[in-house]
Amino acid sequence: MWVVKQILLAILGLSFGTAIAAGLFSFIIGLGVVSDFADRTHTGEHILFYEDCIAVGGILGNIFWVYHISIPYGGWLVPLFGLFGGIFVGCWSMALAEVLNIFPIFIRRVKLLKVIPYLILGMALGKGFGALLHFYMRW
Repeated sequence: MWVVKQILLAILGLSFGTAIAAGLFSFIIGLGVVSDFADRTHTGEHILFYEDCIAVGGILGNIFWVYHISIPYGGWLVPLFGLFGGIFVGCWSMALAEVLNIFPIFIRRVKLLKVIPYLILGMALGKGFGALLHFYMRW
């Protein structure tokens, strides 16, 4: 009976995890993050490769997380991962804001056209400082 319960839990866990991951990846692609990257870098012919890389990254991230696989001298890769992760999350949030048309409406109403570069710089510095403070306070 115990083996049947474990098998059933494994099947349910894998099924629900697959459904949630598929929803997240669909959301990322639906927001247009991948196509926006391909458009800005003029590499639209490789868009399927980009989508595959996102899926493989999610799968490998889950495998490393679940099985506690450590990478030797992985501490050197943490800043690189943080940089790329921050870029991706920033692009993801900007794509979401673009879809919702929040910034264009706000900028037109408040007439902030001349200070947009300073606003973007302030958001980037604030996010970076907040991340540094968060990780510094964890130790």
